[in-house]
Amino acid sequence: MSISELQVQTALKEITDPNTGKDFVSSRSAKNIKIDGAEIAVDIELGYPAKSQIDGIRRAVIDKLKAIPGAGNVSANVYIKIVSHSVQRGVKLIPQVKNIIAVASGKGGVGKSTTAVNLALALAAEGANVGLLDADIYGPSQPQMLGITDKPESRDGKTLEPMQAYGIQAMSIGFLIDPETPMVWRGPMVTQALQQLLGDTQWRDVDYLVIDLPPGTGDIQLTLAQQVPVTGAVIVTTPQDIALLDARKGLKMFEKVGIPILGIVENMSIHICSKCGHEEHIFGSGGGEKMCKDYEVEFLGALPLDIAIREQTDSGKPTVAADPDSRIAEIYRGIARRVAVKIAEQAKDMTAKFPNIVIQNT
Repeated sequence: MSISELQVQTALKEITDPNTGKDFVSSRSAKNIKIDGAEIAVDIELGYPAKSQIDGIRRAVIDKLKAIPGAGNVSANVYIKIVSHSVQRGVKLIPQVKNIIAVASGKGGVGKSTTAVNLALALAAEGANVGLLDADIYGPSQPQMLGITDKPESRDGKTLEPMQAYGIQAMSIGFLIDPETPMVWRGPMVTQALQQLLGDTQWRDVDYLVIDLPPGTGDIQLTLAQQVPVTGAVIVTTPQDIALLDARKGLKMFEKVGIPILGIVENMSIHICSKCGHEEHIFGSGGGEKMCKDYEVEFLGALPLDIAIREQTDSGKPTVAADPDSRIAEIYRGIARRVAVKIAEQAKDMTAKFPNIVIQNT
């Protein structure tokens, strides 16, 4: 009895993607099903980076297909394919950059920059090409967090080469000025600096560009919303009521300008005593999850108040790079996968497929 493609599809429908919660057939991830006698071959395309889970997905697919009566040798090719997704109307994509993730907070001191750099490193660890842009012109912190002290080069005298650290591309105003020099600039100069850092950097085949925004809802955020092709925003907050109050304002701002909210990250959610293991919610509990329910957005994850996160980031080697096997690094990777899945579920950008229409008098 020969094996039919319907049998293969039926078997694949019974396997759930651990990240999307959908089966591989309805999500159109299963491609190129080939049957040669008793041999079965199938491709599984993931629209998000998940390098740490590819082997597990491959084993699950092979085991399921081998259970089909009469099945012989089974091969499954699981691969990652990240494409550009839709952005605000009237804003063009940046060359060599497929998707832009804005990491924002309503107020300072909630761990936004720490979350941004670890999110970028986690996406890279899962197999994506990642860039990190430090848009906090007044208080750039990414140079220290990434341990970069060199200055960017310019090969053509017009554009800047991104700096490299731990497998990601990075750019910051902090690379161009002395660390102790204050940026005493008015709003227009700040927004122009952001546009130059973004547009004049030679990004190379970036799947996700993570932008570390300054806190609040000012000039930078408005420029980003009106002129930068943002795929989605991640809001960082703590469970504290005063932080949540400002985080709600940031979330509403992105909603007003038509930028999708990918989810909320709750930082400093719990403190575990390093001496006795006692758990304590210093800044309150459940605030981030309640905010997600109120605004119907996804709760991406909660991070503990841990001295290791601070020490590693201050030393120039963030947690995902310094201790990739730690529980905290795993939380960051889980958040990164959820962010990437949310982006993959959005409409794809089709502007490149439309021809340019030119009207000429002949």
